[in-house]
Amino acid sequence: MKKRVPIARIMTKNVVTLSTKDDLLTAEELFKKNRIRHIPVTSGDEVLGMLSYTDLMRISFADAIDEHEQDVDTMVYNMLRIEQVMVKDVICVAPNATIHEVAAFLAQKEFHALPVVDNDKLVGIVTTTDLINYLLAQY
Repeated sequence: MKKRVPIARIMTKNVVTLSTKDDLLTAEELFKKNRIRHIPVTSGDEVLGMLSYTDLMRISFADAIDEHEQDVDTMVYNMLRIEQVMVKDVICVAPNATIHEVAAFLAQKEFHALPVVDNDKLVGIVTTTDLINYLLAQY
């Protein structure tokens, strides 16, 4: 297995993002439509925070079986803004950080995605799924 492979090689480059002007219903739709679990919240190319699907599920009833669940979710979503739910002070990595460095870092933390930033500009996102897929491709 190669040891100095940069994270840029496996990161997702076409990143789905949200702005603080978007609402939580839009966020839920993006999570489901794109089948993703993490969305950077940006202002232009600058990363302001990270919203995870888990963050959204903590405040919603999206997995409820009730026929009125959408109404309940919409009420909850209308009471909160993205910046109240997102994680602030997000740790970002540079595109030249190695896969080994990023994997070691994520193995110690309680989150599963990192924005990849070059000169304060969002250029990608790397997730634990990206790392697992890389590892699987090695075998």
